[in-house]
Amino acid sequence: MTHPLRRSRKPVPGARKPIARAVAAGALAAAMIIPAGAALAAPAPDRAVDHGRIMERLDRSPVAVKTDGGVYVGWRLLASDPASTAFQVLRDGKLITPKPLRGSTNYVDPHGTADSVYQIRAVGGAAQQRLSQRFRVWSQNHLDVPLDKPADGVTPDGKSYTYRANDASVGDVDGDGQYEIILKWDPSNSKDNSQSGYTGNVYVDAYKLDGTRLWRIDLGRNIRAGAHYTQMVVYDLDSDGKAEVMMKTADGTVDGGGTVIGDKDADYRNSAGYVLSGPEYLTVFNGKTGRAIDTVDYLPGRGNVADWGDSYGNRVDRFLAGVGYFDGKHPSAFFSRGYYTRTVVAAWDFDGRHLVQRWVFDSDEAGKQYEGQGNHNLAVADVDHDQRDEIVFGSMTLDDDGSVLYNTNLHHGDALHVGDFDPFRPGLEVFAAHEDTDANGNRGATFRSAATGEVYWSIPGIKDTGRAAMDDIDPTHPGAEGWASGSTAEGKKPELRNVDGSLVSTNLPPANFDVWWDGDLSREIADHNYDSDTAAGVPVISKWNPQADAAVPIFTATGTLTNNTTKGNPSLQADLFGDWREELMYRTADSTALRIYTTTAPTQHRLVTLMQDPVYRLGVVWQNVAYNQPPHTSYFLGTGMQTPARPDISYPDTRHQHGEDDHA
Repeated sequence: MTHPLRRSRKPVPGARKPIARAVAAGALAAAMIIPAGAALAAPAPDRAVDHGRIMERLDRSPVAVKTDGGVYVGWRLLASDPASTAFQVLRDGKLITPKPLRGSTNYVDPHGTADSVYQIRAVGGAAQQRLSQRFRVWSQNHLDVPLDKPADGVTPDGKSYTYRANDASVGDVDGDGQYEIILKWDPSNSKDNSQSGYTGNVYVDAYKLDGTRLWRIDLGRNIRAGAHYTQMVVYDLDSDGKAEVMMKTADGTVDGGGTVIGDKDADYRNSAGYVLSGPEYLTVFNGKTGRAIDTVDYLPGRGNVADWGDSYGNRVDRFLAGVGYFDGKHPSAFFSRGYYTRTVVAAWDFDGRHLVQRWVFDSDEAGKQYEGQGNHNLAVADVDHDQRDEIVFGSMTLDDDGSVLYNTNLHHGDALHVGDFDPFRPGLEVFAAHEDTDANGNRGATFRSAATGEVYWSIPGIKDTGRAAMDDIDPTHPGAEGWASGSTAEGKKPELRNVDGSLVSTNLPPANFDVWWDGDLSREIADHNYDSDTAAGVPVISKWNPQADAAVPIFTATGTLTNNTTKGNPSLQADLFGDWREELMYRTADSTALRIYTTTAPTQHRLVTLMQDPVYRLGVVWQNVAYNQPPHTSYFLGTGMQTPARPDISYPDTRHQHGEDDHA
């Protein structure tokens, strides 16, 4: 079958009219943190405020892991839980915590065994007691999700290739409150845009956590493989409680039900392996079945390839994507093209049947000063406190209506971080690496206001600064620390700086990924032992030691590999199981499984799941885009943090809490 195509829909009068602007500085912050033994705040409403942004409804996602000290048990605190909610743990149907747990959402059961079966009960407040589903004990600190690896292939010029598991995302595609995994398969001959050559087809799969494959989408020969070509958006776009998947497609794409989009026989690859002609589409797929729901023209079309800055496709095929709440309540997807020269960003609403264009930003129309400001990544956050999201598109920021909020003119860069890194300044901040130091005043990295673009301080640089990172890694200095690698100015040592700009160290930790892993509030460093022969590395988590003035390894994920060569990133990093600490998802060395690691370190801190923080959750959406970056929260999460406000969110109208049974 061939899937019918539609032309791009223009905005429909009355469609998702923006809500009235109202500045509420604390309304969109995240959750509650309560140190062990501290007094609880006054009870909050039993449900998230119903006028907030609509986000997915999650279950407790409990986890139990056998350790030397018994069984570690962890579970989620939800935004809809009253502040007075406490928890009880049941083993094999019997209560083992007669005194409700109030200080954290984890517990070490010293008498638990590998055969124990657990449940979690929420108690207190006005909520009826709820008992979680039963869950069994993991024998190790990871879960292996079996994969159905695609068959090897051969290119038109006779070269063989294989497949490896690559970037992933998550969404609740069936509405049961639990995440499914959406995985992109990367052929071994995938290419950067600057590299010629044929590539294998790109496949995208959906898996349940038990390894059940729900569907496979074959993007076809007219979508080239590489980090900059396929950007997956996985999110509940129509707010019906079930996630959709949205991607760029082309003639010959086969959806999860076997239906072909466009002309199944078309082949637009040139002799260098590039695809620089032929129609381009944007398709939204049913997350549960993989079937295409609606397909429109990709905006913008490539037009004359040379107009983007070269004739071989290095600049025209640079794509980014994400999700933003541009009206403050409903999610919209956006997809872009170009950032070295011309930049175009198109936002789309999805009503369950059709994609409707919301707005388009085009630097050709807005002005030449907005060319060349994009990064290999982006971030989404409400930076101006109007309850609507903005897109931090590298060195410029787009407002919720697609207009330019501000432009720093710092030009293109490879790495970008947006969060509340400075607890002493109001609002969010941006820490970014820069490539065009000749054009931006020899600044290799900058720390700036996310609301205005004002640069607070910078790290000098004389060439492309490849990576940068920022998080609270050093508890002896207040706020976060930032560092950048690859562009030390002449006569200067590398700089690890505190959020106030003061120098912390001239020794740098790796700058690929950071992760909340152990029991304290500082963030750890996720990297790898890179092997240039295999273009991959074994993942390693390290902790910054101020006394040693170095990052010290604390965990090695033996048997797995990182993705995207020197970038050293996991397939996905997110708060998937247990309490607020993050999980790391890596491919096994043979790509027969995705291995999801969870921490077993007890913590005395209590936080609402990070997946219900708006900035963090949308960070998980864009994490897989181009040069992967870790997600950050909308509030300062680190040593000495203040209690953040409850997130202003509501749930899709599914009328019940998935995965839990009511018990008196």
